[in-house]
Amino acid sequence: MENFSNNMSERFMGFAVNIIKLENELCKTYSGRHIYSQIFRSATSSAANFEEARSGESRADFIHKMAIVLKELRESHFWIKLIMKTQIIATHDDLLNLIFNESKELTNITAKSVVTAKSKIAKNNQQSSSQFIT
Repeated sequence: MENFSNNMSERFMGFAVNIIKLENELCKTYSGRHIYSQIFRSATSSAANFEEARSGESRADFIHKMAIVLKELRESHFWIKLIMKTQIIATHDDLLNLIFNESKELTNITAKSVVTAKSKIAKNNQQSSSQFIT
């Protein structure tokens, strides 16, 4: 499990790094600067919040932090799609496709982690309450 968590940490870091690489191209216009500002915040926030979730104090704390990661990833994915649809930058198609695919994968993995953690809490609560029924 630790290897998975370390691998995910590296993927989040790579995702944030690749977003940062878009700065020079995106910041040439007013709309590009606005979009970059938004995606920069959401992408780097998802990476930082993932690190916070790794050291969650409880399963509930982990779920809360991972839910924040998921929200930030979804926002990042929106901005990536907007960049692609507007063709505001066309010189980085390979990088944009990489970022787009990684945001989808990270979003799916994070969503599944949240669902799994919530189901474990529900299962534990169900087992706890059934102990009192005689």
